Amino acid sequence: MQKRIALLVFAIFTLTLFASAQASPAASASCDLGMGKTIKTDYSSPRLKGRKMVGDHDPYGKVWRNGANSATTFVTSADIVVGGTKVPAGSYTLFVLPTAEKWTLIINKKTTEDGKPIWGIPYTYEKDELARIDMKMSAPPSSVENFTIAYDKTATGCTLREEWDMTRATVDISAK
Repeated sequence: MQKRIALLVFAIFTLTLFASAQASPAASASCDLGMGKTIKTDYSSPRLKGRKMVGDHDPYGKVWRNGANSATTFVTSADIVVGGTKVPAGSYTLFVLPTAEKWTLIINKKTTEDGKPIWGIPYTYEKDELARIDMKMSAPPSSVENFTIAYDKTATGCTLREEWDMTRATVDISAK
C-alpha cells in the first residue's frame, strides 16, 4: 500500500513539474488609464530557443496570433483610442500581421468559438475585425528571448509595447 501511495505522489509531482515548465507560459499585462478605466491583456509567451521566429518560423505577410497557444486577449473596461482608432469597451483578441518593414496590430471582436477561447491559427476571422493599426517599429537594446507584451504609462494613457528577438512594436492608447 505504501508503495502505491509513494508511486501516486511521485506521479502527481512529476506531472506538476511538467505542467509548470510550459514552453510558452501564460503571461499578462495591464494598464491603468485612471478613473477606473483599465486594459488587461492575457497571452502565452513563447521563447526563441535559438530560432528566428517572426520572418522565418512565423513568416512575414501571414497573420500571427501574437503569442502562443490560445489567441491573445485584450479587455478594456472603457472606450479607448488605439493608434487613432476608437475601440469600444469590451473583450477582443489581438493578432499581428508582420512584414519586414512593419507590424500591423489586428483587433478582433471574435473571442470564442463553440464556447471556447479561439486558438487563432489558421487565421479565418477577417469578417470579425474591428481594426488594423500600424505599429511603430524600433529595436530593443538587446535581443529579447521571451515574447513580451507590456504597457508603458504615458501622460495621456499608455503605450502597448510588444518585443521579441530584435523587434519592438508599439502603439499609443488613450481613454476616449
